Order: sequence, then structure tokens, then C-alpha cells
Amino acid sequence: MADTRTDPGNVNEAEDRLNRALEERDGAALAEVLEPLALSDALRELTNLPPEDRSLALSLLPAARAAEIVEEAPNELAASLVVGLESGTAAGIIDELGSNIRADVIGGLDDTEAEAILARLTPADAANVRRLSSYEGHVAGGLMAAEAFTFQESDKVGDVLRRFVSDSEDFERYRGQHPYVVNSSGVPVGVVSLRRLLTTRRGASLTEIMTAPLTVPANTPLEELQDIFNEHPFLGLPIVEEGGVLAGVVSRSAVDEALLSRAETENLRRQGVFGDELRTMPLKLRARRRLQWLSANIVLNVIAASVIAAYEETLAAVIAIAVFLPMVSDMSGCSGNQAVAVSMRELSLGLARPADVWRIWKKEAAVGVINGIVLGILIGLVAWGWKGNPFLGLVIGGALALNTFVAVSIGGIVPLVLKRAGQDPGDYPEFCALAW
Repeated sequence: MADTRTDPGNVNEAEDRLNRALEERDGAALAEVLEPLALSDALRELTNLPPEDRSLALSLLPAARAAEIVEEAPNELAASLVVGLESGTAAGIIDELGSNIRADVIGGLDDTEAEAILARLTPADAANVRRLSSYEGHVAGGLMAAEAFTFQESDKVGDVLRRFVSDSEDFERYRGQHPYVVNSSGVPVGVVSLRRLLTTRRGASLTEIMTAPLTVPANTPLEELQDIFNEHPFLGLPIVEEGGVLAGVVSRSAVDEALLSRAETENLRRQGVFGDELRTMPLKLRARRRLQWLSANIVLNVIAASVIAAYEETLAAVIAIAVFLPMVSDMSGCSGNQAVAVSMRELSLGLARPADVWRIWKKEAAVGVINGIVLGILIGLVAWGWKGNPFLGLVIGGALALNTFVAVSIGGIVPLVLKRAGQDPGDYPEFCALAW
């Protein structure tokens, strides 16, 4: 959702007021702090709070404002914001979201929490969430909104215009949609141009001015949706399920966001970051996700080192250390890549700013210590077992542990330093990757 509000000044000044409002459990004061902020800044303020304070803040805010902040967050973070809320409070917030966002958020919860929230929604809304959640994320059904701006074949032009006025408060949910005409079975039979509506007499039937709609099956993959939107100037496409019944509408913006998200995910994976990682997530979860890739990378590096070691007899004895140097360099480089990728992502989402260097360094240092120790022990044991020399294992393991700590420390803050210098970190990927 686009947010036109601006930052009223120094956002950091809001932190003290925010903490006071939470201590006093003053919802009005809390709303006064967060309401003027841009959504990205409000989200940043909340994610910097401990989980219990975060839940308290969301429960004190008006449901509509809390929903705007949740909608601003990536899916996994949005789900974590809802976790811990009383089911009635969570349902009130989720009820303010669009149906597609509801499905994404509830899909990120465990079954018990999800069912507790669904039980608080209306049967129709709960059914829509379950239906949308049944689709994969990158097909039309997983991207569509269940809300559709529909009319019957018997309706007149005046009926549509009156609904524009009477439903003005709820009309926002139909952004990017033309009025769709459906028959008694719910099958779309026409779409009406807004221009024709305004230039046609009010007593005219919609069937007189409608044109045949281009419908898309719910299992249509993202690539095909992209091709359709590239070929046609549509803002939205009606999605049909079995029997041709209208199931919802997928917007051009939803497809564009899905394409951008997929590209971002692929880029993060190339750098060894799996999942929707943000530094607000639990330390153990972040360390475990990174270790999954880094541990596998050790195996590949051992294979590479074995090729070098095949010529060991022709080299001096000191080559035993040199064999492991590429491994130490490569592993620390991979760790630094992960830190750079997360920093650049948080910058793009507005969840980190150059002023957060110290906070981000502390969070990265914690991951660096854990992963450095684990990886150092692993490679140290390999070196010891290979050469039968515990001192060699100690040196190699210590070198990797130290390099990992330094790499994530520097990699996490380099994008912020570049941003502070007025540069776009995305314009210097080589510098960020080689900073350590």
C-alpha cells in the first residue's frame, strides 16, 4: 500500500516517546507517535522493540493502523508480528487486510494459531483465506484478491454509479478493477469500461456496453501472467476456478511485486541467504539458516583442497597450512556475502538506515561468533584428522573463526557506510563483496 505520509523530522526522537507510551500502556500516545511516520519508519520502530513490546504495541494501536504496518512488512516478518497476539486482537488486524494479504500472513502461522484466528473471522472471510492459501504463491490463485467488483446481467449503468458513491469507503479494495458482469452461476460474461459507464445513459443495461472478458485459470503460472500484462494494458485480470466461476482478480501490481520478490529471493540464494531473513528474527534461527549453506560449502572446499594436496609431496612441509588458505578465504567470503545481502535488503525495505550501524554490527557480530566457532571447529577437526597435528587444526580453525567474525562484521555495515556517504550500495556490488 502506498503511503503518502512523511517523516515529521527526527524519527529517533520517537523512540523515547514510544517506550513511554508502552510503559504506560497508552494507546492514544502510541498512535500519536506512530501515526505521522511513514509506514516503513513505523515498521522499523516496531521491529526494533523486543517481541513482547512489539505485540503490546500492535494490540494498543487502532486495528486499521496496525494492519497498515503489518501489510508493509515482508510475509515472514508480517506473520511474526501477529504471533503472540491474542487471537481476537490478531483477527481484528487481519480483518483490515486485503484477502490476498490475509492468506499470506495466516499461511505463515502454525496450524493452531491460524485456526484460532480464522475462528474469529466471518465464515466467508475464513473460507476465502483457506481457498487462497491452497494455491502456490507464484500462480494466479496465490496472487489474486478474492474481492471482485461484480454486477449481474440485469443491472443498469445507474446501479454501478450508485455503488461507486454508496460504497466509497470500501471502494479501495477494488483498486485496478473494472466492473465485471457475471451470470447467475457466477461465471464472468463481460467487463465494462469506466469510460463507457460515464458516457452512457443510466438506464442502459450493462449487457449493452460490456465486452467479453479475458479470464485466466487459477493455476496459471507467474510467467504467463507477466506475458499477458505485457501484451495488454490491463490493470487486473479476472481469475476463474473449475467451471469458469469467478474466484477473484489478480492485479498488475501484484504480478510485478511477485516478479520482484522472486528475483530478490534468487539473488539472496546465490549469496547463501535462504528464507526471508531479517535481523529482527531470532538469533538461533538466523545462525542455523546460514550454517546450512556454509556447512555444505565446507565439503566443497575440502574437495578443492584435496586436489591441491595431491601434490603435497613435491612441496615444502609448510604447504600443509597453504592447503587450507583457499578454504578460509572462501568461507569467510561467503559469510560476508550473506551479511551484505541482508543489509542491502533491509535498506531497500526501509528497516535499516545508516544511523543503525552500531545496532547492525552487534547483531552481525553475534551471528559471526556463533558461526565462526562452529565452522572453525569443523575445519579444525578436518585439519587435525588429515595431518594428525592438533596444532595445525587449532591454527586453521582459529583462522576461519576469526575471519568469519570479521567478514560478517564488515559485510553487514559496508552497505550502510556507502549509504551514509550518499552512494547506492547496489552500484558497488564488487566493493561490498570484497570489503573483507
